[in-house]
Amino acid sequence: MNATDRLHVRYRVTGRDADEVAEAIRVEQTIEFPADLAAPWIQEEIVGRVEDRDTDSVVVSYAPGVLAGGLTQLLNVLWGNVSIFEGVRVVDVRLPDDDVLGLRGPRFGVAGMRELLAAPRRALLATALKPMGSSAAELAEVARTLAVAGLDIIKDDHSLGDQPWAPWRERVARCAEAVREANSRTGGRALYMPSLNVPAPEVQERAHEAKALGAGALLVLPGISGFDAMRALADDDELALPVMSHPSMLGSHIVSASQGIAHGLLLGLVNRLAGADLCVFPSHGGRFAFSPEQCAEIRDECAAPRGRLAPALPAPGGGMTVERLPELLDLYGRDVALLVGGALHRGDLATNAARMREAVESAA
Repeated sequence: MNATDRLHVRYRVTGRDADEVAEAIRVEQTIEFPADLAAPWIQEEIVGRVEDRDTDSVVVSYAPGVLAGGLTQLLNVLWGNVSIFEGVRVVDVRLPDDDVLGLRGPRFGVAGMRELLAAPRRALLATALKPMGSSAAELAEVARTLAVAGLDIIKDDHSLGDQPWAPWRERVARCAEAVREANSRTGGRALYMPSLNVPAPEVQERAHEAKALGAGALLVLPGISGFDAMRALADDDELALPVMSHPSMLGSHIVSASQGIAHGLLLGLVNRLAGADLCVFPSHGGRFAFSPEQCAEIRDECAAPRGRLAPALPAPGGGMTVERLPELLDLYGRDVALLVGGALHRGDLATNAARMREAVESAA
């Protein structure tokens, strides 16, 4: 599939007639109207075009005008009504030329995050503040310990919202101050990243408030808040903070082999289109069932040349341990943000976090 001004999507078809599905997709994803009743120019210029097909997949392309409307319409065309079809999975995408989509993508990307964190070569280190139920003061002390030990990104756990035991504003203020004090003490550049797991009308306002309170980055749940909400944060020049995407509620799009969107396309490409600088996903061997091949697919799609989109950092987590860091570095290389959460609390937190930093420095 050659790059043009059209969007090309390959759909894998399971248990259905590929020709029948191709015809349904090209109409359903565009006019959603009996094609034979449409004006000839609509049939020729607007309805999707079948570009290729074989026994188990079809390629449909879509005209630039169909994509007009930004990221929301792009996602609608990619996986709108066809998401309701059984036995159809998006397995490959060729984007149109940059000028057609007009999406900026990651503000910082790999190079920008490395510059921000003064880490030109080694893998980056991330962790999550846990567990829910801890007070804001307790979470801040954990954040301080982790920053002193040399971790780069100290994020809220994605489930931390505005719970009564650690209200959002108090938690953000205390954790941001703790990380700032740790950086002042060590000369480090650790970033505190609050979760924007908040009601939709408040996302943008809370993001600016988080920056004012001292947060250095933002955690977004696009499966809940929306991919375009994340894009709006990434594109906000006044905000200008790194954005990490968390996969909460996205799993149902990817876990079926015969349905949904390929792992790399959703957690890599779509995240990049929506401006994510870092993309969280569960690594193999943890408490989720991703395979090494699926994780490699996400890794590769975070870095794949995609017009002017900057590469994003894969952030594998989900039950990782310090002991597994060498293995993870073998799979992901150094352009990665390794995410170890609850396992750091088994034993002495400061010692375990320091071991994590030592592991990546020795491999750099």
